[in-house]
Amino acid sequence: MIKYSIAMGIRMACIIAMLFVSGWWLVICATGAIVLPYFAMIVANVKMAPKQGTVERPATIVLYQETPR
Repeated sequence: MIKYSIAMGIRMACIIAMLFVSGWWLVICATGAIVLPYFAMIVANVKMAPKQGTVERPATIVLYQETPR
């Protein structure tokens, strides 16, 4: 969540900077404001796989049996 928050902070800085710059700087800030959310979501949703993991097999399935009365 921290990486996402940092990316969105940079995006807000790009949007605010667009009010004060012109020329190529405006294009760079606009590109950052448009493209950055996509990469922020990708980075936020990436999960690190465990280095070692054992696969646990599911237990046997117990069928429901009605108890006699």
